[in-house]
Amino acid sequence: MAWFKRTDKGIKTSTEEKKDAPDGLWYKTPKGNIIHTRELKHNSYVCPDDDYHVKIGSKEYFEILFDGNKFKELDEKLTSGDPLKFTDTKPYTSRIEATISKTELNDAVRSAVGKINGLDLVISCMDFNFIGGSMGSVVGEKIARAIDYSLKEKIPFLMISKSGGARMMEAGFSLMQMAKTSAKLALLDKAGIPYISLLTDPTTGGVTASYAMLGDFNIAEPGALIGFAGPRVIRETIGKDLPKGFQSSEFVLEHGFLDFIIDRRQLKNRLTTLLNLLNG
Repeated sequence: MAWFKRTDKGIKTSTEEKKDAPDGLWYKTPKGNIIHTRELKHNSYVCPDDDYHVKIGSKEYFEILFDGNKFKELDEKLTSGDPLKFTDTKPYTSRIEATISKTELNDAVRSAVGKINGLDLVISCMDFNFIGGSMGSVVGEKIARAIDYSLKEKIPFLMISKSGGARMMEAGFSLMQMAKTSAKLALLDKAGIPYISLLTDPTTGGVTASYAMLGDFNIAEPGALIGFAGPRVIRETIGKDLPKGFQSSEFVLEHGFLDFIIDRRQLKNRLTTLLNLLNG
């Protein structure tokens, strides 16, 4: 006879009484390591078992960087128009409205001013959840205005990039933001105000080809995809296999396009050291 014998047949627990684990309680990295989301948050959204940097947005970066998560958001209410009356599978205006409702963001970048370890800093941070972090007119305008604030108040500027590139729904209007933001950064350089560019996973397209690579210091998180065109497009264009690790932040560093790679857990302190050096 088996050591265990069920006396009552069938499961007696009703569906209403079942205790399910809440969604999002655990996070599983690509290598299969599992971590509790609370521990992940306390570890700057980096898995301690394999150092995997979870993709995060402006909300999380502001939490990590600003002292006490206190900051003043700049140009919070700016939203995209539809200059080209663009429609693909649905109208651009409908896509914008749905994305705003889903993400609770007004566009793919947020700008704010606050303190990190007591030092004033303006940060513009991109959100990939908003149409792939694509750069449209509002993204360019908000970054330009954040730079204007840095110029006016003589405060260093940090750009955190995470983007699939220019927003196709705005065509030439989105491409104009490359020149616009680059011209504003030239004014920042002329005024001698530090600009640090942090490239995260992924940073591609027109964002890489403009403000993301124009920092006094260009830094990146480990394992981030950084490039202009995607690996598949490049492979098909040149007809050759690409080197191992092609377009990773480590590959880009080795080829001289980055100053250093920084673990997110050390980001705030390393930025503080850098700002002290630049302000000295």
